[in-house]
Amino acid sequence: MLELYHHGSSVCAAKVRLALAEKRLPWTGHYLDILKGEQFTEAFLKINPRAMVPVLVHDGKVVIESTVICEYLEQVFPAHPIYPADPYACAQVRIWTKAVDEDLHPACSALTYVVSHRHTVRKNVRKFEDFLNAPSNESVETRKRKWRWIEEGLAAPGAADYIKLYDRYIHLMEDSLKANGDWLVGGAFTMADIALAPYVNRLAMLGMEKMWRGGRLPRVGAWFERVKARASFKPAFVEWMPESLASDLITNGRKSWPEVGRILGLA
Repeated sequence: MLELYHHGSSVCAAKVRLALAEKRLPWTGHYLDILKGEQFTEAFLKINPRAMVPVLVHDGKVVIESTVICEYLEQVFPAHPIYPADPYACAQVRIWTKAVDEDLHPACSALTYVVSHRHTVRKNVRKFEDFLNAPSNESVETRKRKWRWIEEGLAAPGAADYIKLYDRYIHLMEDSLKANGDWLVGGAFTMADIALAPYVNRLAMLGMEKMWRGGRLPRVGAWFERVKARASFKPAFVEWMPESLASDLITNGRKSWPEVGRILGLA
């Protein structure tokens, strides 16, 4: 039995849901609202003391970290593979997944926070002391940086750098698609596409499609349309996203686009 602890807005959880759908694996979901702190309940901390989603539980065995979870699923359930059989192609896929985990994910977290989540937090938290003392798995320094994001948004130190890093990765996608065709590695849909899909989808949910539209990155735009056309897209992305959260993301994102566009030289 496969059980997944996850949340609708988590890009890492969406990655695992997409992999599960592509591998046609049935699973039972346990939804945790991480924006309300449900990951800090005593019951969940016993499953993952790091208080992070997603978490996969397979017949009682706990697996954490989204990319590791996908690799585990591939090894345990080899049917409908999402990694290439060719060792070199597989290495290229893993270069993408490593880059996503190390670079793109922090950039996505920062962008989402400074553009949208900061407004959600400010509805409930007015003082830094309350923010600092709330349940968290982050260091004090990280909490201090996030408080700057909450107060200053896109003007906060380092925010523009994260946006430029995000943009650099979708440019790298454009280059890879030019070399490989419809998909990022070897012309076939693989874990590389699964890893990147949640991050391009996050930009779309924030109303920032101008980062690839208008002829800027046409191959990325066409790739994303192919991703959305797959049968796996709706159960991985659409069905688990609360309407209120989706509304917040698009509303706040569109308000922020002029400044994001200015940072990228597009507005």
